Amino acid sequence: MSALTGEPVPGHGQDWDDLVRIWEETDAPEGCKVEIIEEIVTVSPPPSNDHNTTAALLQRRLYTIIPEDWEIYQTLGLSLPGRVGIYIPDLVVVPRAVASGPRSTVPADEARLVVEITSRANANHDRVSKVNGYAKAGVELFLLLDPWHSGRPTATLYGEPEGRTYRVLETVEYGRKLTLPEPFGLVIDTSVFPVS
Repeated sequence: MSALTGEPVPGHGQDWDDLVRIWEETDAPEGCKVEIIEEIVTVSPPPSNDHNTTAALLQRRLYTIIPEDWEIYQTLGLSLPGRVGIYIPDLVVVPRAVASGPRSTVPADEARLVVEITSRANANHDRVSKVNGYAKAGVELFLLLDPWHSGRPTATLYGEPEGRTYRVLETVEYGRKLTLPEPFGLVIDTSVFPVS
């Protein structure tokens, strides 16, 4: 299944409050992800079993090293400044206090780590739009797990955001190890991730 794009919002530069209202009111099937990507409300189907397994394996490892007052979320909306959008990463690590309260989103720059796992149908959102969006928002670390990368699954760690650009800190093919820097200090063995 591929990502569905909602009707384009009338007029480029649509009012942010209107976009958020459309996002909040979008009635998608259970398990689907509704995001605003480049000012367009987008609905993605539920992820595959391999995708969910990858997220679960990484989440299990992260819980062993994060501080007690941080959490890992799978359905937390991150709002990006400049009306870029609202992204729902596959995993996001934020201080628990930031994600408290009745809101549906938190500011993206509060994230300590964001993880996106590409799906065949919408990989370019993760590889291009979200890399730029997270960098622009000032997200400290962005880990892109890409089992669909040119037939050779890869893990790429981005960091040191400046403007709309990240520095690539490390890229490895699945089967090798990748190190998350402090405050994580975690070595990730990508050989445990399923390859579709």
